[in-house]
Amino acid sequence: MRAVYVASDNIFSPLGRNTADNFKQLTLGHSGIKEYRDPIYSPEPFFASLFPQQEPAKTHKEVDEPTRFEKILIASIADALEGSGIDCSNPNTALIIASTKGNINLLDGSHAEGKLIGRISLPGSARRIASHFNFIHPPVVVSNACISGLLGIILGSRLMHSRIYENLVIAGADIISKFIVSGFQSFQALSPEPCRPFDAERKGINLGEGAATLILSTDKKKSKGKIRVCGGSVNNDANHISGPSRTGEELCLAISKAMKEARVGTQDIDFISAHGTATAYNDEMEARAISLAGLEYVPVNSLKGYFGHTLGAAGLIESIISIHSLSEGLVIPTMGFKEAGTSRIVNVCSRLQAGPLQTCLKTASGFGGCNAAVVFSKD
Repeated sequence: MRAVYVASDNIFSPLGRNTADNFKQLTLGHSGIKEYRDPIYSPEPFFASLFPQQEPAKTHKEVDEPTRFEKILIASIADALEGSGIDCSNPNTALIIASTKGNINLLDGSHAEGKLIGRISLPGSARRIASHFNFIHPPVVVSNACISGLLGIILGSRLMHSRIYENLVIAGADIISKFIVSGFQSFQALSPEPCRPFDAERKGINLGEGAATLILSTDKKKSKGKIRVCGGSVNNDANHISGPSRTGEELCLAISKAMKEARVGTQDIDFISAHGTATAYNDEMEARAISLAGLEYVPVNSLKGYFGHTLGAAGLIESIISIHSLSEGLVIPTMGFKEAGTSRIVNVCSRLQAGPLQTCLKTASGFGGCNAAVVFSKD
């Protein structure tokens, strides 16, 4: 099986316009989450990490009326490509776009009229972005709830293992709209305060906006940090349309299969980047899965207290932070965590931890029962 390396990356969020800026903000303990009282999103106040309503990015060249969703994707991809040595027009290079909702905000209010109605489909946005960067292959769209970003990485690495491509640009994004806020409010899933993953007093999620891009290559020379995607697995617990498995067995299975593919044991995992949404059921399920996998004493973090839940971009954003954690020898603490609030032991990282790091595990779960796990290692 061919080795798949991380060639370049970008995180474009309210905390920063590139990965270095975002990582620095996390090491300083800064969060993008704040309270919003804006009827454009909700008649009720809520906490989230959002871009300013003005244009969030300047694109590198003109695109026919790009939407906010498309703008942040283009900005993220452009930054990741810069200096990467990747040629998008090369037939050995392809594009994967991950998102849960894409341009769904165009259904709100006056946007629903006119030619913008034809811009709502994710394949349409993906084609426009592919054309902007001169990709010659049709883009692949991944939209599988909140594992979309992580699933994009798994799909990309499998396509490269199959020798279909040598380079893959994997980008994910979501923006927050009234449609999305009202949906989570209907589940009573939004926290009335900054979220507290794995904490005994956790009250729900905070939403977030963001985009991220991970460029993978089979060419080790293109990898600056020599980080590899070593293994990945995805499954579905089929428990409930919105509620995760109550046992954690299915996520545990995804973890075990990802570790088997990566040829690592429990003793090799230096830290876990969990999904950690700060909802009662998700955090409990993840704690059970981590315990079942024999990883209960491995340091665990959740990054939702910094970025909020960025939906389709979450798996990519959190993977990129994990990759840079390996390179920098730093495990980012879980913002908001004070007291353990799960029935199974989980070693939640509550302070910045420095030390040699070789391998990390990234997990994600989402509505509909989907679960994913990926192992990253440093050569």
